[in-house]
Amino acid sequence: MGILGLAYSSFKLANAFLKDYQIWIVLAASALIFFILLKFILFLFKKLETRWVVEYRWELIRIFIVFAITGTSSLFVGRPIIKLIGITQENLNVVVYWVLYIVIGLIFYQILLVSIGWLFGQFKFFWEFEKKMLSRFGLKRFLD
Repeated sequence: MGILGLAYSSFKLANAFLKDYQIWIVLAASALIFFILLKFILFLFKKLETRWVVEYRWELIRIFIVFAITGTSSLFVGRPIIKLIGITQENLNVVVYWVLYIVIGLIFYQILLVSIGWLFGQFKFFWEFEKKMLSRFGLKRFLD
């Protein structure tokens, strides 16, 4: 599934930059982009596998899936809450609106990251990840 997605993405990238060229040039560029991206992704997997100390590669894939789902769902959860509170661009300064939007989105991201990580069987990893992230925000005293 991942290989097919990578091949499709490579073709779309090559086609976006070379749409006026013949199809064989686009396909050759697609193959080159595919090879480069594949090498890069495998390099990232190897680095993150040692950094995050996971036993199996499928655990790493589950971690990536949790990050993807959490990022998307935090927007879907945060946006209605912001509207419910009454925070809009019309009644606030644009800068204040976006700062509040990011802060509220980050709060929901933290909650959803641990929750979705638990659903995927990676609670321990995401709880440790969360503690590191909160300590970087200066909130370590609330964790002990």
